[in-house]
Amino acid sequence: MSPRDLLLESFHAALAAADPMKIVPRHLPKPPKGRTLVVGAGKAAASMALAVEQNWPAKAPLDGLVITRYQHGLLTNRINVIEAAHPVPDENGEIAAQEILKRVRTLTPNDLLLVLLSGGGSALLSLPAEGIGMEELRITTRELLKSGAPIQDMNTVRKHLSSIQGGQLAAAARSPVSALIISDVTGDDPTHIASGPCAPDPTTYQDALDILRRYKVDAPRTVLDHLERGAKKEIPETPKPGSRIFRRVENRVIATAQQSLEAAAGFFSGQKIHAAILGDAVTGEAREVAKVYGALAREVKERNHPWKPPVALISGGETTVTVRGAGRGGRCTEFLLALALNLAGADRIHALACDTDGIDGSEDNAGAVLAPDSLKRAAKKKLDPARALENNDGYGIFSELGDLVITGPTRTNVNDYRAILVL
Repeated sequence: MSPRDLLLESFHAALAAADPMKIVPRHLPKPPKGRTLVVGAGKAAASMALAVEQNWPAKAPLDGLVITRYQHGLLTNRINVIEAAHPVPDENGEIAAQEILKRVRTLTPNDLLLVLLSGGGSALLSLPAEGIGMEELRITTRELLKSGAPIQDMNTVRKHLSSIQGGQLAAAARSPVSALIISDVTGDDPTHIASGPCAPDPTTYQDALDILRRYKVDAPRTVLDHLERGAKKEIPETPKPGSRIFRRVENRVIATAQQSLEAAAGFFSGQKIHAAILGDAVTGEAREVAKVYGALAREVKERNHPWKPPVALISGGETTVTVRGAGRGGRCTEFLLALALNLAGADRIHALACDTDGIDGSEDNAGAVLAPDSLKRAAKKKLDPARALENNDGYGIFSELGDLVITGPTRTNVNDYRAILVL
């Protein structure tokens, strides 16, 4: 098997470990005396909903509505699937979120609210707080995405601009709540996944204001006014840890990046390649992380330390990209482009970086692969990788080289998968 194929197959093993059709059934609760309402949001929402339908007793009342990204829908019978925009929200998501909240408020203590959450839910389950319009939320989201703020900070802001996130969905239900969650954030804390619609929120309006100032986010005046009113306690806070609301709520994380990394490690072991898991919670600027990993790969290659080749250095998590240029690309191609420059064509080192949702940033690729001759091939095509990196144009370079990885919608999301193969 070629190095490229080894890397791609390891990625497929990681994806298989996060397949909702395989994971959801064993975590389903028992049907209640009354009816079960299924709601949810995220890139995995449609596949999670289908898994519920296929494994729910035929005679047990079941209906619902989930929101997923455009082109991520599936055919279902009992649960409606609505498609909306991601990563910047739109009116489809707003209308669907309004309908979800309306249905949740009809539940009785004999019913069950089954909530299906996965990465992307923060944008898809968008119901702006009173006094904030969808366009103002869209502007704020775009500015946050460009700022380089980590997802936890972004979601702190989103919770305090929402009528449904930050525990407010669970608060609207009189029934027991069971939330099944596929984690796309480092640490796997339900409060950060899809902005925690069923989880207690330890953050505050003041925290949200501080984040906007720290990252110099140019938010609309109405957004700032809303947060400032909240900081002055003129607006009720989101439900906090210890609230009685959460006595009837269970948040269960059913798939994580670590599980996918372990599956990829198992694949490499089957190929007689040692797999070193470097962590499932890697954060920081993609290009800076690439420098560290590049140095480690060189240490392995040149000194057989801390492992002797062949070895696969694998990791998960979510790096960030502070957008300075006007190029195309997400954090995975940015990582690989920076890694290529750091390795400077070192032989016997290959790499892959892909987002498990099949979307690197907002492009049509999951990520890309890097080979020892990538820089040479770029030079022959008169491409300038260093300039492309400054322009945040990893997509452009790897597209020209024919090294993009395109999977289409995977309908799951446990964050990024990176593998550096030292032979």
